[in-house]
Amino acid sequence: MRTALITGGSRGIGAAAVRAFARAGFRAAFFYRADEAAAQAVLRETGAAAIRCDVSDPGRVREACREAERTLGHIDALVNNAGIAQQKLLTDVTDEDWRRMLDVNLSGAFYVTRAVLPGMISRKRGSIVNVSSVWGQVGASCEAHYSAAKAGLIGLTRALAKEVGPSGVTVNCVCPGVIQTDMLGGFTPGDLKALAEETPLGRLGTPQEVAAAILWLCQEDAAFVTGQVIGVGGGFGA
Repeated sequence: MRTALITGGSRGIGAAAVRAFARAGFRAAFFYRADEAAAQAVLRETGAAAIRCDVSDPGRVREACREAERTLGHIDALVNNAGIAQQKLLTDVTDEDWRRMLDVNLSGAFYVTRAVLPGMISRKRGSIVNVSSVWGQVGASCEAHYSAAKAGLIGLTRALAKEVGPSGVTVNCVCPGVIQTDMLGGFTPGDLKALAEETPLGRLGTPQEVAAAILWLCQEDAAFVTGQVIGVGGGFGA
């Protein structure tokens, strides 16, 4: 049975990915940072192992990845989904805002990938999917630090795909557009309506639609796909 580790798996796109992998027959584990109730709900629904881990802490990441490997036996697919968002003028972004944004959204993916990759290389097989954002491609006003971190994930994806391709490991990136998750909690109904109207397909996306793309990239049908940045945004930002 194939296995998958998803970070940020207690809500939003991450939880949808855990459900998608479980339905596809994967044994799964997921990381969550703080929301115990949400994590337990996903666990009960999917049977996936819930492991508490702040991906910005490299020491805890090493421990949590070892725990995931003990639970699953090995890791075939890694989904680096954990992330945070914040809207601020660049001149109002504090040093701590900047560090936290990069630590979670970019360094976290690096820490988890670094811990999981040796096992994939030794087995000559593995799939890594990084969850970036359309804002990592085109940038967003008042989200410069978020856009920078998500753009960094795209660069990491492309470079690592070249590095580990000879070892049989694929590395790809999905860039969601405006998706109906908790990250939109600060937007007004008017804001959301405007974003839907700006999206060529005329609506917001769902976590399930992003999860479907992530799952595909970790299956045999995508075995010859690597180093790619795939938009899942209804044409937003195209």
